[in-house]
Amino acid sequence: MIHNRVTREALIDAALDLLDSQGVEGVTTRATARSAGVSHAAPVNHFQNHRALLTGVAIRCFEGLTKDIAAAGLKNLPDARSQMMAFIDAFHSYGLAKPNRYRLMWRRDLHDVNDPDLKRMTDGLFDLVAKTIEQFGEPPKTSVMSRVVAACSIIHGYVMLRIDGNFQGFSDEKTGRARHLAIIDALLP
Repeated sequence: MIHNRVTREALIDAALDLLDSQGVEGVTTRATARSAGVSHAAPVNHFQNHRALLTGVAIRCFEGLTKDIAAAGLKNLPDARSQMMAFIDAFHSYGLAKPNRYRLMWRRDLHDVNDPDLKRMTDGLFDLVAKTIEQFGEPPKTSVMSRVVAACSIIHGYVMLRIDGNFQGFSDEKTGRARHLAIIDALLP
């Protein structure tokens, strides 16, 4: 059983290396097996199909993002605004540092969004944003949930635009604050 777990983790590690170097198109089951140094038939013992392999990879990516967010020390920050900005900064940094991983994480067509481990990861991130925004109180024009959706949409869209080269990492002209923080700051009271 330990051997099986090691092989499964080696396959995910190999798939991550392929993802980083070649994008999701390079993460085939055969290429992953070859890169992991196992037979081309080995992945089926750990992943039912290619989608299951990509789900395992996406889970590992979300674990990495969650770890980066935890390292930002949100729990030690004095207020909701500081916590939100630390979250956004970690989220933004992860996406730009690992663009192929970031893209895969949000490609619902490539992985099983109903996988309980993947769902736990995505729900955990969403809940963290929601709890932080709830600390600001009910906004006068919209619900807290609408602000949560707005914050998630804004930062995700901005990261994707940066990854795709549509925006550069400029600062806000008025405040001097990094753009990815300034656009969220504009949303908060």
